[in-house]
Amino acid sequence: MTEFTLHTVETAPAAAKEQLAGIEKAWKFIPNLHRTLAESPVALQAYDMLFGLVAQTSFTPAEQQVAFMAINVLNECEYCASGHSVLAKMAGVEPEAIAALRDSAPLKDARLQALRSFAERIVSERGFAGDDAVDAFIAAGFSKAQVLELVVIVATKTISNYVNHLTHTPLDDFMAQTKWVSPRNRKLAA
Repeated sequence: MTEFTLHTVETAPAAAKEQLAGIEKAWKFIPNLHRTLAESPVALQAYDMLFGLVAQTSFTPAEQQVAFMAINVLNECEYCASGHSVLAKMAGVEPEAIAALRDSAPLKDARLQALRSFAERIVSERGFAGDDAVDAFIAAGFSKAQVLELVVIVATKTISNYVNHLTHTPLDDFMAQTKWVSPRNRKLAA
């Protein structure tokens, strides 16, 4: 198995050093995903830019986290599902909703369930969600702009989820209490 370096500001390629330093300043540490992405300054920049753009969407922070979690779980990304469990709590997502997202169980809040269902449909159908899914999402109180903004969230998670699968990014320390194991790995452990 090819091992990927968890870069620091000092070990990163020159083109990634400034960006890693900025991430460290903003987050007070450098997440392992970013340390891994630093191997390719372009990949680091793409992910960091998209992640920052998600905060500018018209989704609330809690709605952003619901969409992130839905995609992380559907894509079976242990790193992101573990990390976003913490971020979802910080964004005000109810613990019961976080547990439901992690367990692929329905959400009690109909609007959040509509968001989750539409995000999952976009991913599972590779964008061919169908008019009925778009109409149901809008009928749940979301906008046409949010249909497109959800694609930005999908793109963001596609980068992080796929990178984590390919590189086996280790969990950060803050994720220890929220470690999530994918269904595929639960079967392997059984």
